[in-house]
Amino acid sequence: MESMPQEVKRTYRRFKRATEILTTEAEPQVGLTPKETIWTKNKTKLYRYAPDQPKTQRIPLLMIYALINKPYILDLSPGNSLIEYLVNRGFDVYLLDWGTPALEDRNMKLDDYIMDYIPRAIRKVLKKSGADEISLLGYCMGGTMTSIFAALHPQLPIRNIIFMTSPFDFSDAGLFTNWLDEKYFNLDKMVDTLGVIPPEMIDFGNKMLKPIVNFYGPYVSLVDRAENENFVNGWQLMQKWVNDGIPFPGEAFRQWIREFYQHNKLLKGELVVRGRNVDLSKIKANVLNIAAERDHIAIPHQVEALMPAISSEDKTFALMPTGHVSVCFGRQAISKTYPTVGDWLAQRSQ
Repeated sequence: MESMPQEVKRTYRRFKRATEILTTEAEPQVGLTPKETIWTKNKTKLYRYAPDQPKTQRIPLLMIYALINKPYILDLSPGNSLIEYLVNRGFDVYLLDWGTPALEDRNMKLDDYIMDYIPRAIRKVLKKSGADEISLLGYCMGGTMTSIFAALHPQLPIRNIIFMTSPFDFSDAGLFTNWLDEKYFNLDKMVDTLGVIPPEMIDFGNKMLKPIVNFYGPYVSLVDRAENENFVNGWQLMQKWVNDGIPFPGEAFRQWIREFYQHNKLLKGELVVRGRNVDLSKIKANVLNIAAERDHIAIPHQVEALMPAISSEDKTFALMPTGHVSVCFGRQAISKTYPTVGDWLAQRSQ
């Protein structure tokens, strides 16, 4: 080692450190903002964050996550948590965690989540907070579901809605449009065979949008920056979340692919949930619609398409210099997304 050139020594140290990170180091802790469970239904839990902390904002905020992955991406680590940021700004924050479905949940449909779970969660939030209005934040697919819920419940006291990298127009969903085309993708056979869709299958599809970056990029970056402990900490947190997927209930997946990606029914006004037509023009709440510049899962034009479809007088479209996940985690999220959400909501929560 003594006779090796310095660059060779440095490369050796980086590879050695990267190997330790991948093979021997414990996984980081996540979701550390204090919370209490105030309601459960099936696998689903409703959390209230920092219940003992003063709430200076009058209107509570309910976050609604996607049916894919786990929602602790919104509360990844202290200092890197949208939930922690909003709690520290005096918001009364709640999160609907769908839990981890299993084979017995294969018949769960989007209708069930939207019409049975979200309304009851909202009633619990209003009762717990003592408020007469509520704000909603839907992330990714959770935002799409939130838009359907809001359109079907115009009578509820929803003051504000934040959509964060949520797709609404599926006429051009990038590579997904080709991969999920009915001519090539046997959706019914897949759902009928598997019952619930394994998380590895969903993750593989998402990563194939940018295969070199997604499959090899993280490990190249780790070796290159293995001596930067701040980078390593963030890398470990992100890899834990990315690899911590959950199954997708089969019937909900069938709807999600067929009615959205294949037939684009939501934006066309043709989507029917529990026998009721979904009309996005029924949404009149204040709306902040956030897209991410580098998002290949919810492409910015898919997100922005909501704006002319709703009837809200107060509506804002914001484009963040991030990707689909880094919109709520990392340096740009902390400096751009968090204050954008916090400032917009604070002005409309008194």
